[in-house]
Amino acid sequence: MGAVRKVASYLGLGGAEQYDEAYTDEDEYEDDWMPAAERAAKRWQPNADPAHIVMVRPHKYDDALTIGRHFREGHTVVMDVAGMSTAEATRMVDFAAGLAYGCEGRIERIADKVFLITPANVEVSSA
Repeated sequence: MGAVRKVASYLGLGGAEQYDEAYTDEDEYEDDWMPAAERAAKRWQPNADPAHIVMVRPHKYDDALTIGRHFREGHTVVMDVAGMSTAEATRMVDFAAGLAYGCEGRIERIADKVFLITPANVEVSSA
């Protein structure tokens, strides 16, 4: 018996024997499942259009919508938060990090208060 089951049993949370139906591997959604990397590759397919790099200098947190729109369209975004207060710049960077993580992209600091947000299909290398 595993440690988690022992603790659960000790706390009176029961075990697997309390379930009415047995678990089977045959799930009705099994054909729809795919790893996250494959889902991201499908969603962010590179197209024949040239890559777009968008430079955004937000002045207030409301400009996050513009950054999100460009990023979701598959563009690489360079975000310069130097014109913002420290509190709003922190919020903006947190938003951008969440956006990149949620869409399986990346965010990197490339200079003081300047960040590069790249979709999953963009590779960044430094020389």
